[in-house]
Amino acid sequence: MQSIKAAVCHAFNAPLVIEDVLLDAPAAGQVEVEIDAVAICHSDISYQQGGFGGHLPAVYGHEAAGRITAIGTGVAAEYAVGDSVCVTLVRSCGHCPSCYSGHLSTCETPRDNTMGPLKTKDGGAVLQAMSCGAFAEKVVVDQSQIVKIPADLGKDVASVISCGVITGVGASVLAANLRVGQDVVVIGAGGVGLNAIQGARIAGARRIVAVDLMDEKLKIAKAFGATDAVSAKAAKPWREVKAILGRGADAVLVTVGVAQVYDQAPRYLAPSGNVVMVGMPHGDQLTTFSPLNMADAGQGFIGSKMGNMVIKRDIPWIIDLYKQGRLKLDELISGRWRLDQINEAIADTLGGAAKRNVIIFDR
Repeated sequence: MQSIKAAVCHAFNAPLVIEDVLLDAPAAGQVEVEIDAVAICHSDISYQQGGFGGHLPAVYGHEAAGRITAIGTGVAAEYAVGDSVCVTLVRSCGHCPSCYSGHLSTCETPRDNTMGPLKTKDGGAVLQAMSCGAFAEKVVVDQSQIVKIPADLGKDVASVISCGVITGVGASVLAANLRVGQDVVVIGAGGVGLNAIQGARIAGARRIVAVDLMDEKLKIAKAFGATDAVSAKAAKPWREVKAILGRGADAVLVTVGVAQVYDQAPRYLAPSGNVVMVGMPHGDQLTTFSPLNMADAGQGFIGSKMGNMVIKRDIPWIIDLYKQGRLKLDELISGRWRLDQINEAIADTLGGAAKRNVIIFDR
């Protein structure tokens, strides 16, 4: 085992602590990746706040990019030491019913992430959160979780692809299954929401209406492809949206983790429309809606985990769109921070204005 620096959570709602932890060598089917950049996702913060529960101590972080530094036995021949890769939380067994049907992000094979490669300095269990634990100098992950990327692609840009981009773009293109000419509402113009807007544009939506509490974020949303913007501070913003569209939306993508927003989301829908559930509220938050009204209108809710992306197929597509200038990625990065500044970066993210803050390992 080797010693690495990591940002460790010892108590919910407390600052992360930069300390030494132990990392196992990669076992069969695993790779070791030296992390060059890891973005901060709201899911990481929700874990830190205790909203998703879980074992402590824990290392969070799941939106990363770096270079392969070691390979276990049985790893596919396409991977070699030195390869640049995205690191994701999408760990798939390849043989469960979900994997067989192409839904790799909802792999059904259970795993105990306290029995992973991370240990405390004295050998105690550490939760490798979301099978990643990327708020650290290195990770050891299953080969299903990585995707090779061009060596000249900035690792800061690559890190945001690993969750925020695929989650947002995929929510529009794959989960919502948007068709050309349909109308879309995206509630929340943060990192995931901006990518949902970009995905709706790529899918050929007629109108894309961004809804957010912050006027500055609504301006940014229009730069990313929103055709219209409505303030969530309005008494009944869905009325403004319907006035713009002439009816309700074919799809409403909720990209914020707030249960109250899910209460309101069906109000934006047209008949036969769907709410796409992207944002993840804390586990103790519940929502209410009228089954009668929604059933009568043929409406529904659709879950979207990681945008339903198949990472080895879709991340290369995302990178190609970026290289063509059809997808904004550089503009998603609000700030670059060191690992020892991670608590400041989290506080900045909680301020609401940041799109994505990225931790950079300067070697």
